[in-house]
Amino acid sequence: MKRILALAATLAAVAAVAAEPPFKGDAAKAQAMVNQVCAACHASDGNSQIAVNPKLAGQFPEYLYKQLTNFKPAAGKKAQRENPVMAGMVASLSPEDMRNLAAYFAVQAAKPGAAKSKDLVALGQKIYRGGIASKGVAACASCHGPNAAGMPAQYPRLSGQHAEYIEVQLKAFRSGERANDPNGSMRGVAGRLSDREIQAAADYIAGLR
Repeated sequence: MKRILALAATLAAVAAVAAEPPFKGDAAKAQAMVNQVCAACHASDGNSQIAVNPKLAGQFPEYLYKQLTNFKPAAGKKAQRENPVMAGMVASLSPEDMRNLAAYFAVQAAKPGAAKSKDLVALGQKIYRGGIASKGVAACASCHGPNAAGMPAQYPRLSGQHAEYIEVQLKAFRSGERANDPNGSMRGVAGRLSDREIQAAADYIAGLR
């Protein structure tokens, strides 16, 4: 039954993507902003060398745009994703600026990562590909794909991402500190994972390509 529901959700997501207009953004117009602001943390090509800062290269522009807008308070409400550093970075950005930045990083070539823990790789693979039935945790691959390539406009690309960054985000979803996941999907998954399971899944994902 769980597999049937996951398949139905995937098909619905595919249909939703097909119905959406193409993402519009001008990558060339973002070059100056990238060099002046973004490069220090994420590198000019989006392949961050700092483990706590996510790699942005090759990420879907729709996802990048959503995250940028989520860091910014709107209509008197607090930001959906609270981060003091990113809040400062997006404060002066217009919607067009954010679209251009998203388009820029989306077309950069993503460099592969690597798993580091031989002790955890088997557990990480098990969680990513098969989930944890006893805890009601679905396989990560059911949404993010067998190689963590993601699904445009629905689920972000994870392959090659820094394990440290993934681990921090999973723990933030688990605690509720991060709550900008549609329908609480990531909070529902992360809330059932132990520290060791999170670390294992994060490390395994880092080595996918």
